[in-house]
Amino acid sequence: MIRLDNVSKQVGHQILFIEASAALQRGEKIGLVGPNGAGKTTLFRMISGREQPDEGQVSIDRGVSIGYFNQDVGEMSGRSAVAEVMDGAGPVSSVAAELKELETAMADPDRADEMDDIIARYGEVLARFEELDGYALDSRAREALSGLGFSEEMMDKDVGLLSGGWKMRVALARILLMRPDVMLLDEPSNHLDLESLIWLEQFLKGYEGALLMTSHDREFINRIINKVIEIDAGQLTTFSGDYDFYEQQRALNEKQQQAQYERQQAMLSKEIKFIERFKARASHAAQVQSRVKKLDKIERVEAPRRRQTVQFEFQSPPRSGEDVISLKGVHKGYGERPIYADLDFLVRRKERWAVLGANGAGKSTLLKLVAGAAEPDQGKVAIGASVKMGYFAQHSMDLLDGEETIFESLERSFPQAGQGALRTLAGCFGFSGDDVEKPCRVLSGGEKARLVMAKMLFDPPNLLVLDEPTNHLDMATKEMLVASLADFEGTMLFVSHDRHFLAALSNRVLELTPEGVHQYGGGYTEYVARTGQEAPGLHPGG
Repeated sequence: MIRLDNVSKQVGHQILFIEASAALQRGEKIGLVGPNGAGKTTLFRMISGREQPDEGQVSIDRGVSIGYFNQDVGEMSGRSAVAEVMDGAGPVSSVAAELKELETAMADPDRADEMDDIIARYGEVLARFEELDGYALDSRAREALSGLGFSEEMMDKDVGLLSGGWKMRVALARILLMRPDVMLLDEPSNHLDLESLIWLEQFLKGYEGALLMTSHDREFINRIINKVIEIDAGQLTTFSGDYDFYEQQRALNEKQQQAQYERQQAMLSKEIKFIERFKARASHAAQVQSRVKKLDKIERVEAPRRRQTVQFEFQSPPRSGEDVISLKGVHKGYGERPIYADLDFLVRRKERWAVLGANGAGKSTLLKLVAGAAEPDQGKVAIGASVKMGYFAQHSMDLLDGEETIFESLERSFPQAGQGALRTLAGCFGFSGDDVEKPCRVLSGGEKARLVMAKMLFDPPNLLVLDEPTNHLDMATKEMLVASLADFEGTMLFVSHDRHFLAALSNRVLELTPEGVHQYGGGYTEYVARTGQEAPGLHPGG
């Protein structure tokens, strides 16, 4: 359906693709992977016709419709969320518009002499409208929005009043409703809570078209794709299988390439030694010449390029008392809406609580109460003896000074630390070399999150309160964070929609539901096994 043949592309000084080729066939679900800045978004833009390759070509079969979702949703206002979504349904919305025009024409006495043609055309257009399931469009639009977390009230509200994250969900619902032959989805899992994520996963599994997507959510991408295209050093390499298979295959390929490289290096070194030893002897001249020629002809094996992942090692935090957080008889509401009534909750040392609950259940509110960023209406929130808290919230990133560089920001937080220690810290969180000289104002969401996280973990607290810590992080940083936090000796209370993060780090679950608060011993994996659901509010098995 879509082919990239010997595509080369340069953006500014950066060469993204060098004679790269790949193909997307009907029904394939492909994960596009590669380090940040490798050219994933550029590839989407070339397939969708927004950019042209410098050399080579992108060919798309005739009549193939493409839906492209990216993070840049543009301006939306003046229509309800439902109308905005229906407008994206491609042909069906233009067919609906033509139907309306024909209905007006049939009621126009001045066009009586054209009536036979108008009625004939109306019959054709109506058949096409029914074929496209036009009458069900409104309910399908609402179903998509509901799956992505919208209430009925929000669906009918002006889309211009929504926040950026919700507008992004409207843009995503537009593409889903369109049901194009090919969907290009650039990070569709960003900004979604766990329930919406699982709904989208089910939708995409059942989608019959071809799919090319990126996602920093390992669990999500792994369950949907059956093929991986990797961008690495300007080339596109295709692997059959899911993301786990790709990782194993990649590691195996690297191992084989390393072994080949070492064998060849040993052989070359032996040959060069022979040439050096005998080049001055006339009796060996012919042998030396033939070996020099042989060496010239050998195709050199390159050493595999290692992906740089630096492990962050925690210093041991000071030990806290046994009771770390205690909530007694806590009531909290916003306006008329109660969130907790008479909540009792105790967190003990070394427990790692994952807080689960549907949108609006009060997950972030609980973390704010614990962190002292909100007060209970009634009841008592107490933090135990010798507890040193680190609190990561979405607004933490707004507190960075835009004029400071990354390095200055770290130095101001830790004036006692040496340059070397701070550079190592920056490197662990993905800021290597000159990156540390970037001013904070130009950082992406992911870079800001990494910097805030680095500051929080360098002088380690013994209680971590984390509200969606992985929201903007790429897969490599998430893996580093999961590995580091697995060794963390303190206590954790966190909210996350990343199932890999939840399963790897929790040993308790607090579930907030409209029926009340439930506590589960055992982590997220046990919670799923026990309840038969991956998130509160989903049907068992969903």
